[in-house]
Amino acid sequence: MLDNARITPLGDRTEHYWLVQRMARANGTDLVAAMEAGVLDQEAWAGMVERCRGCAWADGCHRWLDRPGDALRDTPEGCENRARFATLMARLQEE
Repeated sequence: MLDNARITPLGDRTEHYWLVQRMARANGTDLVAAMEAGVLDQEAWAGMVERCRGCAWADGCHRWLDRPGDALRDTPEGCENRARFATLMARLQEE
């Protein structure tokens, strides 16, 4: 039997596409460079957007991203893509 309390409806795909873009910009992950270097492909990119769509911390993400500041920031612990961003940044530094 499924525990309905754990089921979270997925968010809007376009909204979460932009949230992932904004989070990457805020934490310094160059998604274009990652794709050009072959460390991020379409399937992995789509997976990041899908993980974001199912993230229970989306409201916190909006608030965090809306805070003013131009300096790069560490990805918040609540972000479902935190580990993926860290992996991409590390792989880009190896290039």
